[in-house]
Amino acid sequence: MISEIILKILSISLLLVVGVVLILGIGTLFKGGETSKKYSNKLMQLRVLLQFLAIIALVGFAYFFKN
Repeated sequence: MISEIILKILSISLLLVVGVVLILGIGTLFKGGETSKKYSNKLMQLRVLLQFLAIIALVGFAYFFKN
């Protein structure tokens, strides 16, 4: 029971982090200028990495905790 709650919290927080990085990346992309040149590509690379980690974690959770 407690492990289910922890997994749900971890899953939701992983997805929220990906969403926040996505929004920050899009914001810097549309802002343009020096900020866009400096941070936009790095934020999108970070988003891809976080998406990969979130997908691996969610698939792992589904595999190990299926009933």
